[in-house]
Amino acid sequence: MNINENDVAALVKAVLDEMTGKTPSAAGAPAVKRAPAQNGAIPKTARVAMLTDLKKFEIKEYPIPEVGDDDILVKVEGCGVCGTDAHEYKVDPFSLIPVVLGHEGTGEIVKMGKNVKTDSAGKPLNLGDKVVTCMIFKDNPDITMFDLNKQNVGGADVYGLLPDDDMHLNGWFSDYILIRGGSTVFNVSDLDLDSRILIEPCAVLVHAVERAKTTNILRFNSRVVVQGCGPIGLICIAVLRTMGIENIVAVDGNDQRLAFAKRMGANETVNFMQHKGIDALTDGVKAAFGGYLADFAFQCTGAPAAHSNIYHFIRNGGGLCELGFFINGGDATINPHFDLCSKEITLVGSWVYTLRDYATTFDFLKRAVAIGLPIKELITHRFSLDEMNEALETNLAQKGLKIAYINKEI
Repeated sequence: MNINENDVAALVKAVLDEMTGKTPSAAGAPAVKRAPAQNGAIPKTARVAMLTDLKKFEIKEYPIPEVGDDDILVKVEGCGVCGTDAHEYKVDPFSLIPVVLGHEGTGEIVKMGKNVKTDSAGKPLNLGDKVVTCMIFKDNPDITMFDLNKQNVGGADVYGLLPDDDMHLNGWFSDYILIRGGSTVFNVSDLDLDSRILIEPCAVLVHAVERAKTTNILRFNSRVVVQGCGPIGLICIAVLRTMGIENIVAVDGNDQRLAFAKRMGANETVNFMQHKGIDALTDGVKAAFGGYLADFAFQCTGAPAAHSNIYHFIRNGGGLCELGFFINGGDATINPHFDLCSKEITLVGSWVYTLRDYATTFDFLKRAVAIGLPIKELITHRFSLDEMNEALETNLAQKGLKIAYINKEI
């Protein structure tokens, strides 16, 4: 093998950089790969993609902390990129920078404290099991596993949205994550990697449909309109379809997403770009339902105009579940008389999930696959840790559907 002076210089620099901890950022050249631990041993350090400024991830390397008696060390296998991650990357609405993002993650248990025996549903936990996390609780007795009358988990902390601290391994955009005592964790070893990455966003829709069912309007023969065919709207269609609801109309402005909506279970679609004005769009929705308005609607976008419009698609006495506004997207204008009172619309809001919804999601994913829904095809783009800036830019550009980080070292 012939090695010239430039090659030698590059190799020496790479070795020196690794010895001194100077790994390149995700925005620059690929980071020097750490030599894998021998015989399955846990390395002494782990890399994270740290958001250090707006639209800037940098690869940082930190010592792996000691695993306490109630803690679990997980080798990350993958993590979905959420719209919340994109908001944080673009404008930092939660004032978290510097932060390790990633809350749709999954991985393998490589070390666990002596007190860890079971997951949050009572299922045994062992080394090698595949797990996901839900929330970190703050001793709130109103958040319980199987009581649907209690509140959702919106007031708890979540890995991937934690301020940086001396642990550093606080999000799933990393090689390893330390799950601390007091966290929720679920054994999902019976699901493949793609399904596990989709658990968190799917739980959002399982919860939304459970909220919709409390209106007593959503039934097997209901005419249902789903507005917005990003990942959330598409998963909404899939959840409805697994419940046996078949009369679903999807509304969006992108033909490719509408085509995927049909594959997910919608029997008709309406492209709002082809209808000028709300009256014309409403006529398009009615035509898709054979001349009827919807019995129930799900609003899955974060656009105020979409919320204002959706009331027009719903019949008198119908229902609406609003779940598109996970963060403050601005005010929406409605006419309380025409939109709510005179039509007697039953409106429910939905935000994140309960622990029960999280556990139910595992069965939903299996059911979706069993009936042939292309749920795993939602993941259209996969990036390494070093490509995290590109992953977020791809998300912001709305290329593909679901963007995911995949640990290439698994």
